[in-house]
Amino acid sequence: MNVDLLQIKDPSFIKKMNQSEMKELAAEIRRFLIETTSKTGGHIGPNLGVVELTIAMHHVFESPKDTFIWDVGHQSYVHKILTGRAPEFTQLRQYNGLDGFPKRKESDHDIWETGHSSTSLSAAAGMAIARDIKGETFYVLPVIGDGALTGGMALEALNHIGDLNTNMIVVLNDNNMSIAPNVGAIHNVLGKLRTSGKYKHAKKDIEAAMKRMPAEYRLATTAERIKDSVKYLLVQGTFFEEMGFTYLGPIDGHDLNDLITNFEIAKKTKGPVLMHVITTKGKGYHPAETDTRGTWHGTGPYKIDTGDFISEEINTPTWSEIVSENVLELARTDKRIVAITPAMPVGSKLEKFAAEFPDRFFDVGIAEQHAVTLAGGLAAQGMKPFLAIYSTFLQRAYDQVVHDIARQKLNVLIGIDRAGLVGADGETHQGIFDISFLRSIPHLVIAMPKDENEAGKLIQTAYEYEEGPFALRYPRGNGKGVPVEPRESVLIGSWEYIHQPEKIQLAILTFGTTIPMAVQAAMALQVEGITVAVVNARFIKPVDEEMLTDLLSREIPILTVEEALLQGGFGSAILEFAEQTGYTRSQINRIGLPDKFIEQGSVEQVLTNYGISAPSIQAKIKEILAQSEHKRAKL
Repeated sequence: MNVDLLQIKDPSFIKKMNQSEMKELAAEIRRFLIETTSKTGGHIGPNLGVVELTIAMHHVFESPKDTFIWDVGHQSYVHKILTGRAPEFTQLRQYNGLDGFPKRKESDHDIWETGHSSTSLSAAAGMAIARDIKGETFYVLPVIGDGALTGGMALEALNHIGDLNTNMIVVLNDNNMSIAPNVGAIHNVLGKLRTSGKYKHAKKDIEAAMKRMPAEYRLATTAERIKDSVKYLLVQGTFFEEMGFTYLGPIDGHDLNDLITNFEIAKKTKGPVLMHVITTKGKGYHPAETDTRGTWHGTGPYKIDTGDFISEEINTPTWSEIVSENVLELARTDKRIVAITPAMPVGSKLEKFAAEFPDRFFDVGIAEQHAVTLAGGLAAQGMKPFLAIYSTFLQRAYDQVVHDIARQKLNVLIGIDRAGLVGADGETHQGIFDISFLRSIPHLVIAMPKDENEAGKLIQTAYEYEEGPFALRYPRGNGKGVPVEPRESVLIGSWEYIHQPEKIQLAILTFGTTIPMAVQAAMALQVEGITVAVVNARFIKPVDEEMLTDLLSREIPILTVEEALLQGGFGSAILEFAEQTGYTRSQINRIGLPDKFIEQGSVEQVLTNYGISAPSIQAKIKEILAQSEHKRAKL
């Protein structure tokens, strides 16, 4: 049965396939994935690893009646192909194109939206409880990776599901990798289980021997006791069974017969089942299959024949490198400095730190809450922890920042990586909320540098600061290549003029990534005789009260520009200050992102779409000044 992937409407055809035909389908899906992602980029490694697993699930179960819940969602491309979305892969992760994660609005087969790790089991528990209350009988199948299983939320859900004793089939997709190699005790438990295939063979041998025993010696309890003893002997730890699950595995995740057989067994088993499926990340494409660093977890476009990435030649370091290098230099002279990451050593460019100071580097796995409070514990003992964490993942540890760090005024440098828009990963990964959710926390400083030179100064400032946590935001992408001076601290809360004409008609207050567009707008307006000041508001909290008071007292319009949500953002801080200090006559306008989840697309496309660009700033300033002139004329 030859299948044209572009003609698939729903996965029902797979039920009619024999295993030979399904193998051919798997090969065709791999070819399609490699070809399409070579042009668009995407999460190629995780998806190549679950081709047979996804086919087997659709062969045995009936989506969307049976619910498939993909943890994180990095591995959902095969599911999307089999549910009729192959034609849309030319626009995968592009503006207005196919989402890289499960999306309810795309298909009835996407039961649950994901993007962050370790949520599938909790969602599955909720769906199973709802099913049981309503007297329904469908199957619930969360698919969770071994990396995601290290997340505390997943372990909380395992604990609850085991106690509920409801019917559920948890598929543990164990490829011994998340984005980077996994760490931790749970990872070690799975490592022992991976090598315990001999248990299955020993169990079969014992069962065969028992059948040959006289009936009086073949008591069920004795048999079960012997089999359990063998399991404890051969499998070091029966973690999942002690949690209340029936454990099936380890299962070869690329053997369709093994997968289908075990899924059929799982369907007939009462209570929660955990199917431990061993897969190879990047299966079928040599560069991805042999990757040990996580480079092929998610990529941009690449050359299929060589595996070389197709990217613009940029000679400046990434922002993650700039920040981590500054911290590393400080660590060479101060043994109190330690670095922490929740499973992102590669993305946060901490590999050099880990190599040079292995005893002072801690990858805690996908455990953001633990990472933050661990940093607090270190700081409470006089250490100087640097916590590198993506903005979108810091959301998961909000209470720990409030309760464990800020409340105790502990000196932790929180490096908020990927602050602002991140592009193709879309809604779940845009780093646009951190200003709004951090700005209300007492004792917390929030800053963002305009270039790599200022990054060094702000890191030195954070190092010398002793009054509480210091959050340093920095974007995805590369630095500007400016000359770097020796690190010198700056006054907390101090701003600076980037452009200061003698007579100021309007002042733009902005920071970080939006400074260049503000300067560009000001220069263009200057040609037209409109004089606009541009202020580098590098400290988002606290604000520069002296400079801000001076600007407000002039009663000139102020325009704030930020690559973040307007609600609760930097512009809100300026409005609050004006109200608190009585400068209510000042006209304060704001440019930023609206009250919505921001879609995928290139950063430039998305910014332009929401009016965050030099031309939009120019137009907004002309509109503001025209309104001001009209008001004065009426007076």
